[in-house]
This record gives sequence, C-alpha cells and structure tokens, in this order.
Amino acid sequence: MVTKGLMAQTAGVTARLTAIAVSLALISCARDACAQTPSGSTPQATAVQSQPPAWSVGISAATYVLPDEENYVQPTVTADRDALHLEARYNYEDRHSVSGFVGWTFEKGTNVQLELTPMIGGVVGDSDGIVPALELTLSFRRLEFYSEGEYVIGVNGTSSFLYNWSELSIHATDWLRAGMVTQRTRTFGTPRDIQRGILAGVSVGKVEGAFYLFNPGSDDHYAVATVGLSF
Repeated sequence: MVTKGLMAQTAGVTARLTAIAVSLALISCARDACAQTPSGSTPQATAVQSQPPAWSVGISAATYVLPDEENYVQPTVTADRDALHLEARYNYEDRHSVSGFVGWTFEKGTNVQLELTPMIGGVVGDSDGIVPALELTLSFRRLEFYSEGEYVIGVNGTSSFLYNWSELSIHATDWLRAGMVTQRTRTFGTPRDIQRGILAGVSVGKVEGAFYLFNPGSDDHYAVATVGLSF
C-alpha cells in the first residue's frame, strides 16, 4: 500500500510539472511571436529577423451552452515551431482542471494530406493524471476529417477515462464549411456515451469561428460555439 501511494504521488507530481512547464513555454512562445521589430532596424535587418518566423501561436475558446447545467468556457493555447507542438487547455478533461502537452507533428501526402501529432502531457485540478494524446487531420480536396483523442491515466483518486472529439466537414468555399461532429466527454453529465451533432464554420483571415449543435431534436441537446485566432 505504501508503494502504491508513493507511485500515485509521484505520478501526480509529474502531471503537475508537465502541465506547468508547457503552460510557461506557451506564454514565452506567445510573447516572442508578438514581439515587434525595433523601430531603428534597417530593412535588411528586418528581413533577416522575420525569416523564418520563430513560432506560430493559436488561441481559441469554446463556449458550452448546456440545458440543465451551468455554461462554461474551454480555452486552448497552442504554439508550433517546425514539428514541435505545445498545447495548454483549461476545462477540457474536467471542470477546473488545467492540462499541458508536448508533441511532434508528422505530415505526409500531397493530394491526400495526413497530419499526425502524438503528444504526452498531464492534467491537474478536479482531475489528475498522465495523458497520452493524438491529434489527426486527414484532408482530400474540400473534404476534411479532424480528430483529437486522449486517454487520461488517473492518479490521486481520479478514474481513468477516454476523451474524443471528431468532426467531418466539407468546405463549400475557402471560408465556409459544414459537416458532422461527435464527442465523448465527462466534463458535464449526459445520458449518452457519445454525443453526435452538426456543425457550421467560417474563417476570415486569421480568425475562425464554428457552431456545433449536439443531439439535435432530443431533450439533452446542447450547443458549442468556438472562436479562434492564429498569428
């Protein structure tokens, strides 16, 4: 029993350190990405400094509008440099829980494009655990499939569980898409193990928004609205 308790405490500390380290790294990346070129720089110096961009940063927030529970917001921050991928989330695995991830992106294909990002991270808060995860994007012409899944290995009394969000969409234009979405989550109570719904999304420049309606036509329907900014 002592050994199991020590292992649980060690895993919990590891999860916290991972989440904190990734969050700090993302803050540093965002600061570097937003830094402006000094006013006294010459055009040649500016060109050298801007090639290539050090980091690409994304900030998004999903608002969950629930019929029988309190609404909540789920923010996510990502930072990428070449194949390196960093990500931090809040209210994702569980309410009042923060998670951080480190991953590596692999890309393949021209006509059919596949992008895979395996990640490892941790979550702390109302749920504690070690979290292996995978993000996947498969696209062909105007058809796109996206999925993000993870398995939370619970510690400190948290039960292990599987989370997944998947969407299949078709781009009617370069800025408009529509399709279907599924989600398996435990951040709020629902009688369905897997929720299914429809989606519509628009993108204007570096801003993208989407609206999701889950379980339409049923008593346990709910909506999710997202907005994201990349720079």
